[in-house]
Amino acid sequence: MLLDSILDCIGCTPMVHLSRLFPTGPRVYAKLELLNPAGSVKDRTARYIIETGLREGVLYPGAHIVESTSGNFGVALSMMSRIYGLRLTLVVDPHITKSNYAILKSYGAQVEMVDDPTTEGGYLPARIARVKEILARDSAAVWINQYANALGPEAHYRGTAEEISRDLRGPLDYLVVAVSTTGTLNGLARRLKERDKRLEVIAVDAVGSVVFGNPPGPRRLPGIGSSRVPELLDRNLIDRVVEVTDDESITACHEILDREAIFAGASSGSVIAAIKKILPEIPASSSVVTLFPDRGDRYIDVVYGAEAPSPVMDSVATPAHGAAPLIGARAGS
Repeated sequence: MLLDSILDCIGCTPMVHLSRLFPTGPRVYAKLELLNPAGSVKDRTARYIIETGLREGVLYPGAHIVESTSGNFGVALSMMSRIYGLRLTLVVDPHITKSNYAILKSYGAQVEMVDDPTTEGGYLPARIARVKEILARDSAAVWINQYANALGPEAHYRGTAEEISRDLRGPLDYLVVAVSTTGTLNGLARRLKERDKRLEVIAVDAVGSVVFGNPPGPRRLPGIGSSRVPELLDRNLIDRVVEVTDDESITACHEILDREAIFAGASSGSVIAAIKKILPEIPASSSVVTLFPDRGDRYIDVVYGAEAPSPVMDSVATPAHGAAPLIGARAGS
């Protein structure tokens, strides 16, 4: 296969049957978004937004783009900026992993660290406030704004969801997706519910996240949850919400690596922990699709390395604990 650039490697990621994690019961498939060239599902979003902006004249070579990021979207934008000759400023906070921070600097992005959370709760409002300060200093700068940019969900509506529809044999009963900006879930759910209105969409959120109206709390894993409600959130697309703790996510990451030999990031553990919680409710004949959004090497310090908490194996290995509390209800109920 001969391609014009690394950007043409984005997408067409494989789906893997997780037969070792789930040897009986429903068939669970993971779409390996961690195999995108910059390492995450955010490659799709970044490419779609940047190339649309260039095509429509909103962006141009040498333009200054600005974004708030916990890591993956910043890495994807850094790759895009290198290819298209864009200036890039990224606003991050101390929760960014060491590896992601190093990658951003290696790509040559200008990185601004926000050290203090706002009184409203969390670092995200502080990051956005810093973005607005940058925009005020440079009137020509363009804020990508992944939390509200409708092009983000559209990337997955037109790309990721179409690939799932093409590759999956037979019906899809459950879609399980971790949320932060909710853009990935939004695009997937809209397209796949068009394919099959019986599809049940399950959003996986972190304990301590406020996306679905819960009180804020401490979270140490980037890439899942948020300290503000994203503008992209569409509750009508979501049938259930399952919350997982940081420790449950970390334990599930180790299970994925141990049983499937897939070195996946923190939110991959989150979706597996959520699936195991609701497994008793899922008919054995069902098919379940989830995404593994990014790679485990980005989380050495918080999930896999010596500094990470020791996983308590088997804490989510069986459905013995029963079904998780389900927050929210089926749309229209």
